Amino acid sequence: MNIIQNFPLFNIVMCLMGGVICSVLKAKPAKCLSMGLIALAGVMNGCVLWYAAKYGQYTYMMGHFPAPWGNEIRVGVLEAVLALFFCIIMFLSVLGGEHYITIDIEESKTNLYFTMVNLMLTSLLALIYTNDLFTAYVFVEINTIAAGALIMIRSNGHTLVAATKYMIMSLVGSGLLLIGITMLYDVSGHLLMVNIHEQISVYARTGEYAFPLTVTIGLMSVGLAIKSALFPFHSWLPDAYGYSTPSSAAILSSLVSKGYIFLLFKIFYRVFGFDFVLDHKVTNILFVFGVVGMIAGSVMAIYQHDVRRLIAFSSVAQIGYIYMGIGLAVPMGTVAAVFHIMSHAASKSMLFIAAKGLSDVSGDSKDFSDLKGAGFRNKLAGIAFSVGAFSMVGIPLLAGFTSKVYFAEAALLASNRKMAVAMVALAISTILNAVYFIRAVITIYTPNPKRELAAKDYRLPRTMAVALVLFIILNVFLGTWSNLIEDAIEMGLKTFS
Repeated sequence: MNIIQNFPLFNIVMCLMGGVICSVLKAKPAKCLSMGLIALAGVMNGCVLWYAAKYGQYTYMMGHFPAPWGNEIRVGVLEAVLALFFCIIMFLSVLGGEHYITIDIEESKTNLYFTMVNLMLTSLLALIYTNDLFTAYVFVEINTIAAGALIMIRSNGHTLVAATKYMIMSLVGSGLLLIGITMLYDVSGHLLMVNIHEQISVYARTGEYAFPLTVTIGLMSVGLAIKSALFPFHSWLPDAYGYSTPSSAAILSSLVSKGYIFLLFKIFYRVFGFDFVLDHKVTNILFVFGVVGMIAGSVMAIYQHDVRRLIAFSSVAQIGYIYMGIGLAVPMGTVAAVFHIMSHAASKSMLFIAAKGLSDVSGDSKDFSDLKGAGFRNKLAGIAFSVGAFSMVGIPLLAGFTSKVYFAEAALLASNRKMAVAMVALAISTILNAVYFIRAVITIYTPNPKRELAAKDYRLPRTMAVALVLFIILNVFLGTWSNLIEDAIEMGLKTFS
């Protein structure tokens, strides 16, 4: 076996052990270890992507125990692309907010923050690579605990309330997912995804267990929709993103919900089979909720006066885009949804980091009335915020524009009713995106002489500057070299089921 084939498992174990080690280190060594592990995981996943693209998909049996006793990792181009991308976003998110981690968090808890960052990356990589449903559930719970800790570690009233809301909603979703997994195991006798799919294929032909399987796919879909904040299950999201530290907000908005959505992809394609999902009309339901979320999230964002809550409500709309892509029930819709996972992550994490830079030169206020002229006072943060905002609106050459082109292309390939609804929803949502994001950009570039004098001695943290520049480059890369990403996604989807 080639050593690169071991890298996915090495990544998961390495980051898990890194979290344990960080818990007993002091703040600075914990930060260095954590950043080093994220970077190393990114390099290793890059090697895995090269290997999968050259030699194709492979399955890694841990301990070489076959089904039904063994546990498996399944690696293909799609998994490797997302694993590499998640590592890049995680690294830039932590780097961009690194200066504020020591300010917002007590020194005695800083090492625990990096423990949770490592556990978060561990869970995301495991959700991407695992071929075992119960293993996926275990890491869903690790992800939930790590996300809750990243929210509440700032230790003020707002974050404690936000973390409580998050945990209540998230545990409801986890409970539904676990019930679904239990029913699937009871019906199929397997936990490995491929083995479950083989058994479900038999039942689909014979008609056995039709009702339990319908209930199961419903429970699992709703559970993961709740955890990924699909409208109307989004109530925890604005506070969780709005009051946590900049790095936490960037990680939560760009990665956490995306891990759950990718698990839903695996359940649809690898566990039930997409034909089975289509027969049960699940995609139609997700399509409706996705379209409503696109519009509702944007409308709620328009009424926000706090820049971070505006960005948070925008995420509700963007999650709707992803579910709409799934609901279109055509291969191009899935390609568009996966690409939007990446474009949204690159843009939204940059927006949260840039928003903190704008707030710093506005008396630490997040209110738009105080942010006037912030783009002049912190030029790089202003440029980064504008790039992220224009990407979300869909300005050409940026990642968000390419996402919307792919969604439009997928809509044209869907059924007539869905095509019409999707195209209208894309147009309305884009207009609403422009209303609140362009308003925000105009605000930060509206001169405010009083604030300019007060912020004249401000110095942008070096780590934030580096992260924002790299975020801008990444966003432009996704917008201009999207054909490479699209080809990789399509290649991965061909062998994904």
